[in-house]
Amino acid sequence: MNKYMKRGFLLVIAGVALILLGYYLKDTELMKYGWAMIIGYLAFGAGVLYIIYSLIRKIDRSALLEERAEKEEEEERHNGRPDLP
Repeated sequence: MNKYMKRGFLLVIAGVALILLGYYLKDTELMKYGWAMIIGYLAFGAGVLYIIYSLIRKIDRSALLEERAEKEEEEERHNGRPDLP
């Protein structure tokens, strides 16, 4: 798990906690609940974006490594044969 995935999960958990706090404050009418819910939804959204970004990076890295392996194999195959005129 890379740093973006960790940050994403932490932001999602923090966002859900703040949203739940906002609903709790709304039901009890102790104080204004709007700010807790707004920050919670923003944190949740940012967490989801971090998780998606992490997955895209993982896919891109595996494709890049595969491409490099194919290129290296092609070079080895080419270097093993004598150059043809």
